[in-house]
Amino acid sequence: MSAVKFWFTVAIAGGAGYVFGARAGRARYREISAAAKHLWDDPSLKKARARSRKVVDKAAKKAAKKLGV
Repeated sequence: MSAVKFWFTVAIAGGAGYVFGARAGRARYREISAAAKHLWDDPSLKKARARSRKVVDKAAKKAAKKLGV
């Protein structure tokens, strides 16, 4: 497992543990959920996701061509 993947997994698990274990309960969960949705729907993040998807698709096509798939 690469270091990036490891730390990403730790961050996700830590975030999930915090959300599900928070004393504030459902209200805090809704607050965190709303903040995450707001971030996900941010126009600059949408553009970055679209650009990264294009790069990944292009790399996948190139790899498939090299492999003869």
